[in-house]
Amino acid sequence: MTVRDVLSPFTAWKNVFRDPVTIPDPINDRPGAPRYRGFHQNDVVKCIGCGTCETICQNGAIDMIPVEGISTKQGDSGLRPRIDYGRCCWCALCVDVCMTGSLTMSNAYTWVDGDADAFRFTPGIDKKHWDNAELGYRRPEGHQLTGRVREHMHELTPEVRICSFAEIVDGYSVEQGKAEADRCVSCGLCVATCPTHMSIPDYIAAVRDGNYERGVELLYETNPFSGVCGRVCTHKCETTCAARHEGDPIAIRWLKRHIMDQVPFERRKELIVGQLPAATGKKVAIVGAGPAGLTAAFDLAKKGHSVTVFEALDKPGGMTRWGIPEYRLPYDIIDEDVDMIRAVGVDLRCNTAIGKDISLTELRDTHDAVLLGLGLQLGRGTRIPGSDHPDVRKAVDLLRQATAGEDFGTPREAVVIGGGNVAMDIARTLARLQKAAYGEVKVILTALEDKAHFLADPEEIKEAGEEGVVIIDARGPQNVVIEDGRVTGLKTWRVKAIFDQQGRFAPSYDETDEQFHQGSMVVEAIGQMTDTGLLGDELTEKLAWQRGRIQVDAGGRTSEDWLWSAGDMVRGPDVVTAVADGHRVAASIHARITTVGVTK
Repeated sequence: MTVRDVLSPFTAWKNVFRDPVTIPDPINDRPGAPRYRGFHQNDVVKCIGCGTCETICQNGAIDMIPVEGISTKQGDSGLRPRIDYGRCCWCALCVDVCMTGSLTMSNAYTWVDGDADAFRFTPGIDKKHWDNAELGYRRPEGHQLTGRVREHMHELTPEVRICSFAEIVDGYSVEQGKAEADRCVSCGLCVATCPTHMSIPDYIAAVRDGNYERGVELLYETNPFSGVCGRVCTHKCETTCAARHEGDPIAIRWLKRHIMDQVPFERRKELIVGQLPAATGKKVAIVGAGPAGLTAAFDLAKKGHSVTVFEALDKPGGMTRWGIPEYRLPYDIIDEDVDMIRAVGVDLRCNTAIGKDISLTELRDTHDAVLLGLGLQLGRGTRIPGSDHPDVRKAVDLLRQATAGEDFGTPREAVVIGGGNVAMDIARTLARLQKAAYGEVKVILTALEDKAHFLADPEEIKEAGEEGVVIIDARGPQNVVIEDGRVTGLKTWRVKAIFDQQGRFAPSYDETDEQFHQGSMVVEAIGQMTDTGLLGDELTEKLAWQRGRIQVDAGGRTSEDWLWSAGDMVRGPDVVTAVADGHRVAASIHARITTVGVTK
């Protein structure tokens, strides 16, 4: 006999003072423990249908299905999880991985039904008595199966970057790329949001696996401008990323860039070009060497058509080259994307202005189809008093001159009007030129909107401020001040409202709140438009127009059966949208010119 055996009767006395656990009706009322993993609950409003629960279930007990009353929209697939309790093992991994916290488990564990199919049900849709149960398993606070914070990409400090046009960010290392890729749960919500429907989960998986050549192949399935988009894509896909519900969205744009950075250009060309198809004998002319026109050229050339692209300027790239500063998008990246398109047989002719060197009529008569892929080369003006002065400039003109290396007379003090990316780009460009010329930055940026509603990307606003640009929001330009024939600045009033009660653009101001912003140059960056002068009066009259833009059908075809239009002039300024438009129009042109018996 041990000492423990001797003392054990005495230890039992401690239970005398404890309340006994009794169940009055053990046959009909046997509740589970407070955190018991019972039958599932789902808040269908919080749920985004990402399918992460389906992916992680090792028993195949979860299927994502459409449900009545819930439609597909941005950031929500419209699907909801159905649980099969013939397969479920109540492990709760689905709850632990749910990024919105919508999926939980009640502590109910008894369910009697004569119909076996009843045990396959959609929580939150098929109503159950435990739907509102407060007890049960919830993901513990702070418990996550994936990383919350995205990998930081190193960038130049403001003090260093303001002194040159060198690229600001470095790109991920292999270790960083894999770490960021590991955060992705492959839900696929991003695919629907991407204008080109890139295989985002698959190319992120290629990063995770270290198979960068496979990643390049996946990128080029839908985007021949992956180098450009890896740096300046508007990355709307990240706004629907499931990971944003519990931390930072996956750095989808940076991972695209990471793949392109890891595979040398010559190897990319070997992977993508391959054996060129036999010539079809069909000829297509494309006006404008921007992302839309060149994407269409890429697709059509790969189908065996003879494609010639005409570009008025001396280098291709469209507004990606002439409208985006090099610190955001290095020119050699544009060159690589364009060279890949040349490699599939596209004939690119720069310094050829349509309407001057060759007419649209001639293109029509010598080709089976013609595509206009024009950018937004012209800036819009405020038309306020004094805005016709030579030192009131358009942002797009100055950005084009800066890219070309032309000296347009760097002002010691400048005022920029606008709150979009173009406004930030020209403000930051002027800041760099001032730093080089005068050793200090004196740029003021004013905008109608308050800063929270600027159209510019948040990082552009933040970086502009870091580089010395003074940003003044909610100010409406009233007149350019001119003294002795020279611009001295801009007067603004405080904005009370931008739109009227009917939602129309009609700014109203507090005239008593006036400010003067000093500057020897005023730059307007309030919008852009396409130069359609190359069309000529006769064709302009024939074409159908809608709100100043050429009217096109779903395939980009105009009211003239030989002419298509795509890109910024149709959809507005966005690189990845222009790429998607190029694919769409190329498919329309291909279908038209390969139809048996078609005549122009």
